[in-house]
Amino acid sequence: MLTRKIGIDLGTANTIVFVPGRGFIINEPTIVALSKPDNSVLAVGVEAKEMIGRTPEEIVAYRPLKDGVIADYYITKAMLTYFIAKAVGRFNILKPDVVISVPAGITQTERRAVQNASREAGAAEVYIVKEPILASLGAGIPINARSGNMIVNLGGGTSEVAVISLGGIVSWTSLRVAGNKFDQAISDYVKKRYSLAIGEQMAETVKIQIGAALPVKDKMEFQLRGRDLVSGLPKDITISGNEISEALNPHLMEIVGSVQNVFNATPPELVADIMQKGIILSGGTAQLHYIEDFFKRHLGVATYTAREPLFCVAKGTGIILNHLPVYKRTLLNKR
Repeated sequence: MLTRKIGIDLGTANTIVFVPGRGFIINEPTIVALSKPDNSVLAVGVEAKEMIGRTPEEIVAYRPLKDGVIADYYITKAMLTYFIAKAVGRFNILKPDVVISVPAGITQTERRAVQNASREAGAAEVYIVKEPILASLGAGIPINARSGNMIVNLGGGTSEVAVISLGGIVSWTSLRVAGNKFDQAISDYVKKRYSLAIGEQMAETVKIQIGAALPVKDKMEFQLRGRDLVSGLPKDITISGNEISEALNPHLMEIVGSVQNVFNATPPELVADIMQKGIILSGGTAQLHYIEDFFKRHLGVATYTAREPLFCVAKGTGIILNHLPVYKRTLLNKR
């Protein structure tokens, strides 16, 4: 089967690739492992992530995106080349059209970097679409309606809050606090509270298993392993979901502050629409336990998590790809 269209959710933590008719064919970490002596790519995605914290000095695992934008052009291009080649197949000589996600706050320079890297990686035409629009489409929000809808896309590098109406973004904010910062907060908490050093992957596993936005009576626990900072020896401890809630609270309050700022910049008519419909959460970090209750408690607005929140942006690229002629005339012409 010839693949001429690809949707890419280019995330700081994960990259998801969608192909019409085949669905989500790739969901891998946005990580590249390089050999330092000759600067050659050794592994991409899952294979590269498994190397984190386990490599000798001459091998380094990089995250080529920082806060949702390209931090290293060469490595990003190598990673996109790998994902596009994997999507179209080794023997496909036709270059695909690519719809790719970018943060709402991207600059023209950063936009050009994504376009150029994608073309050099094997794309024919590259269509750049802002994440809140894609997340809204993927969450089933009618973006062309006159009424207002609020999407809070909680990713790996950025948390983006946007009010969508009549096919465009009315008000928005982009905060560089999201899943990666949550992982670091858990690591710092364990280090301070238990004098235990844990790896990046262990912190992420704890977040996924028992990460909670609110302290609750139902006790969730997780046994984690790390290095005792006093003795230097391996050590196991048991940590609770309420402790994770305590560690994450400052970052979650920052996100709440961003939502309040967007409300302050939104016309009253659209605010009334959002009060009636509620806030929609998308992105991988929206899978945190009790996060809907957290937002409702602090904002007084009903909050709902989209179905399959991790895939909302990728689903949005699929919707655009399936109706490309329509979106070429409208959405894709907007900057």
